[in-house]
Amino acid sequence: MFLCAAPAENNNRYVALVAEGACKCNGWKSQNPPPTPPRTDQQPNTVNLLEPCRSCSHTLGDHVTHLENVSEEEMNRLLGIVLDVEYLYTCVHKEEDADTKQVYFSLFKLLRKCILQMGKPVVEAQESPPFEKPSIEQGVNNFVQYKFSHLPSKERQTIVELAKMFLNQINYWQLETPSQRRQRAPADDAAGYKVNYTRWLCYCNVPQFCDSLPRYEMTQIFGRTLLGSVFTVMRKQLLEQARQEKDTLPPEKRTLILTHFPKFLSMLEEEVYSHSSPIWSEDFLVEEPCTTRIHFHTPSPGGSTNRVKARALLGSGQKRKPSEPIPHDETKKLRIVGDIPMELINEVMATITDPTSMLGPETSLLSAHSARDEAARLEERRGVIEFHVIGNSLNQKPNKRILMWLVGLQNVFSHQLPRMPKEYITRLVFDPKHKTLSLIKDGRVIGGICFRMFPSQGFTEIVFCAVTSNEQVKGYGTHLMNHLKEYHIKHDILNFLTYADEYAIGYFKKQGFSKDIKVPKAKYLGYIKDYEGATLMGCELNPSIPYTEFSVIIKKQKEIIKKLIERKQAQIRKVYPGLSCFKEGVRQIPIESIPGIRETGWKPVGKGKELKDPDQLYSTLKTILQHVKSHQNAWPFMEPVKKTEAPGYYQVIRFPMDLKTMSERLKSRYYTTRKLFMADMQRIFTNCREYNPPESQYYKCANLLEKVFYTKIKEAGLIEK
Repeated sequence: MFLCAAPAENNNRYVALVAEGACKCNGWKSQNPPPTPPRTDQQPNTVNLLEPCRSCSHTLGDHVTHLENVSEEEMNRLLGIVLDVEYLYTCVHKEEDADTKQVYFSLFKLLRKCILQMGKPVVEAQESPPFEKPSIEQGVNNFVQYKFSHLPSKERQTIVELAKMFLNQINYWQLETPSQRRQRAPADDAAGYKVNYTRWLCYCNVPQFCDSLPRYEMTQIFGRTLLGSVFTVMRKQLLEQARQEKDTLPPEKRTLILTHFPKFLSMLEEEVYSHSSPIWSEDFLVEEPCTTRIHFHTPSPGGSTNRVKARALLGSGQKRKPSEPIPHDETKKLRIVGDIPMELINEVMATITDPTSMLGPETSLLSAHSARDEAARLEERRGVIEFHVIGNSLNQKPNKRILMWLVGLQNVFSHQLPRMPKEYITRLVFDPKHKTLSLIKDGRVIGGICFRMFPSQGFTEIVFCAVTSNEQVKGYGTHLMNHLKEYHIKHDILNFLTYADEYAIGYFKKQGFSKDIKVPKAKYLGYIKDYEGATLMGCELNPSIPYTEFSVIIKKQKEIIKKLIERKQAQIRKVYPGLSCFKEGVRQIPIESIPGIRETGWKPVGKGKELKDPDQLYSTLKTILQHVKSHQNAWPFMEPVKKTEAPGYYQVIRFPMDLKTMSERLKSRYYTTRKLFMADMQRIFTNCREYNPPESQYYKCANLLEKVFYTKIKEAGLIEK
C-alpha cells in the first residue's frame, strides 16, 4: 500500500495513529482517555501492524485496510490533525487556568472526532465570525479617515503606518484570562469578556499552532467591545515596551514610535471610549476626500520549529495564503496652504515633545498655563465623566435612567439658578421640544446645558447652563460648551442665542459669545422669549474647528511658533565679520554679497522695465493676457473653479484666481503696475499645483502655460531675459 512509502521517519507511527483513529468498530470514544503523546525513547520508524488496537481486538493492519481508498492529500490532512491532537493533549495537561483548559479540551475532542469521522473541524457556536460590526480593523480605518483625511500625503502615510502597527499588535496580542481580569477589574462585565475570550481562543489563538483549525484575524472578527476591554492595558504595555527598547530601535523608527505613536494611541483612546464617536457607525462616511484605506495581512505562525519540520516532511507544506487586499483608487488629497515647510514643522514638533513624558502616564498635575478645559478633557478620557444629550419624549416608553438624569438636571438648575421659578425650570427640562447636554460623574448629574433647536431658523437658544457648586472651577463649564458646539456642527446649526444675566455674561464671553448678534432679527423675533434685565448674546460656530480639542491645538501652535521665532532670532543674532574691502579702495559692492543679508529674508528685486504710461501698460498687459487665454493649455483656468466640480477646493485654496477675473480686473484698470499683473497670473499656476497632484493633466497645463507667460513677459521687456 502507498502508506508504506511515506517519506518521513515518523510517518509509520502517525499512520498507525490515524489508522487506529479511523477504526470503524469503536475508534476513540469521548469517554476513553486521550492518546499518550509519542515518546522520544521509542524507535519511531518501527510499527508492528499485527499489534492489537488500543480500542478493540483488531490489529493495526486490519485498520489500515480502511484507508486504502483515501487519497494522499486527505491522508496528509489527517496526519496534520493528529499533530494538532497531540499538541492540544499536552496543552490540556500543562494549562493551569480552568477556563483555558476547558477550551483546549473541547477543541481536543473536536479534532479527535474529525479523525474518527474523517471530516473537517467546525467549531460549534451560537454565532459565527464576525461577532461585531464594524470590526476593529474597520473602526481604526474610519478613525484614520475621520481625524487625518485633511493631512498632506506624507503625513497621512505616517498615520497609516501607525495604524498598521497597532492592528498588527492586536492580532497577536495575548488576552488575559477571565480569572486574571476579575482580579484586576472586578466591576467589569465578566460574563461578556469570558465569551469573547473563548471565541478568541477558538478562532484566533489556538489556530496559530493548530493549522487544522480555521484561523481568523482578531481585528476582523471582533469590534469595539473587545477593543474597549483590552485597550487601556494594551496601551500601557505598548508604551512601556517602547520605553524599554528605545535605545535598540532603528533611527528611522525611533521618532515614529517614541513621538507619534503615543499621540496616535491617545487620540484613538478617546474614540474607543466615546459614546458619540462616529467611527463605530456601520454607515460611517467621511465628508472630506478620504485617505488610502488600511489593508494588510500577516502570515500566521506555524508553531514550534519541530512542528513546522514535521508538517513539511508529511508533504503538506502549503502555507495559508493571505487574501488579496481590495484595491482602492486614491482620491483627491487635501492640503493646507502654508508658508512654513512641513519638514520644519515636524522638526520643531520633535523638539517640543519630550519622548519621556509622552511615554509616561498622563498626569493630573497641570501646569499654570493649562487650558481651562484640560482637566475635564483628561477626566473624560479616563471615563471619570460622561456627556449625554437627553430629552423627554411623549411617543416612546420612558427610560428610567434618562428620567432620573432629567430630575437631577432639574435639581442642579434649581439650586444654581435661584432667581428662576422652579416650575418654569421643570417645564422646560421635561418639555419634549427641549434637549439637555448632561454632564454625568459617578452615575449622577453634576451639570448641563438645556437648549432648544430651531433648524428652520438656523439657530439654537440656550435656556439654562449650570454646574453644581462643589464641582465648579474644574473646567467642566467650558468642556460642556465645547461638546455642545460640536453636537450642533454635526446637526448643521451654526448659531447660538441666549439671554445672559449679569453673573453669566463673563462665562459666555469666554466661550466666544458677544453682544454682536450675527443672526438676522427677523429669524429669531417671536421664536425666543425676552428676559427682563438680561442681555441677548450670540455665538457663531466655525464647522472647521474641533472645539473639544481646540485649546490643545492652540497651545501646540503657540509652542511651535515660539520655537520658530527662537530659531529665526538665533539666525539673525549671528554676527558676521565686517567688510574689509572698502579699505582696499573698493567704492561699492552688490547688496547680495554682504554676509548674512540673505539669511534675514532679503531677496534681490527682479529688474525690468516698469511702464509709467497707464495706457501703454494697459495695452501691453492686454496683449499678453489675450495670448495666454488663446493658448491650448489655458482651458482649465478660463473661469473660476466650481464647487460642484472640485469639492473642498475653497477650503484648500484661500486666494483663488482665474483668467476671467484677470480680464475683468484689467478692464477696470486694476493693474497699475506689472507686479500686480504678474502676481495674479502666478497665483493661478501656484493654486493649480497646490490642489492637483503632479501626475494630473491640470498640473501639466499649469507648467506649460507658465513657461508661455514668462516668455511673453520677457518679450515685452517687463522683466530681464
